[in-house]
Amino acid sequence: MNVLHQPEAHRFAIQLDGHVARVDYALRPGAIVLKHTEVPDALGRRGIGSALARHALDWAAAQGLKVDPQCDFMRGYIDKHPEYQAGSLAHGA
Repeated sequence: MNVLHQPEAHRFAIQLDGHVARVDYALRPGAIVLKHTEVPDALGRRGIGSALARHALDWAAAQGLKVDPQCDFMRGYIDKHPEYQAGSLAHGA
């Protein structure tokens, strides 16, 4: 899956079958705030949300940013994937 980073829109996105799935974010000093994840129903159950989460979290780590997951999906993803917990402010990082 090709995840696009659209920094001007503060989001990571996947465009597929005429639909757009996305993670919206905001930057603050030393951190990325993951505000909202949206996957249209037409793209559901294909692992697109997980692909977006991995990409956003890997990008944040590469930039040396801590992660503030304010979206339920991202919090749940981090809870299920211990490899991302060290960089999450929700887990005491």
